[in-house]
Amino acid sequence: MSILAYNGGAIIAMTGKNCVAIASDTRLGLQQQTVSCDFQKVFKMHDRLYMGVTGLATDVMTLSQILKMRMNLYKLREDREIKPETFSALLTSILYEKRFGPYFTEPVVCGLNEKNEPFLSAMDLIGAPVFTNDFVVSGTCTPNLYGMCETMFKPDMEPDELFETISQCLLASCDRDALSGWGAMVTVITPEGATTRKLKGRMD
Repeated sequence: MSILAYNGGAIIAMTGKNCVAIASDTRLGLQQQTVSCDFQKVFKMHDRLYMGVTGLATDVMTLSQILKMRMNLYKLREDREIKPETFSALLTSILYEKRFGPYFTEPVVCGLNEKNEPFLSAMDLIGAPVFTNDFVVSGTCTPNLYGMCETMFKPDMEPDELFETISQCLLASCDRDALSGWGAMVTVITPEGATTRKLKGRMD
């Protein structure tokens, strides 16, 4: 088993019309043993920027704390919120710095830029990024997530439809994966603000 799959997890980020959503499961496991059903994998950087991280749970927490510290320093120095594009470059740089002893994580970045256009990026454990305008996935059930997202995604969805689509994609994919699931958190980011909802999933 890959060390990236040791604790399990699944994350999707998806774009809509002037909105973007990110969804994660809430399971923390040790291989097939479930330890917790409320593990946080999506982190708020600011009102219009969120980051989701799957992989080794200890590295997920370490990376999120490093980035919160970097966000505070950036805001003190620049006196403004960081752009999603800049944040993605910062995260890539942090991961590549540690390429010889990497953080075993696969982060996903989503947010709205100053023109209210959605931004998505995902990267591997040494920070090689991919940018897209539809959806990105990460975690132990990526084949399932890709299949569901390619089937259900359509461009320019309104926030409510985007929430429904991303929720169905995540729940259906996690139902067919033993290492993720046990509930979900979905955040929809719009120009007016972000809304987070908790979903119930199968508990078996």
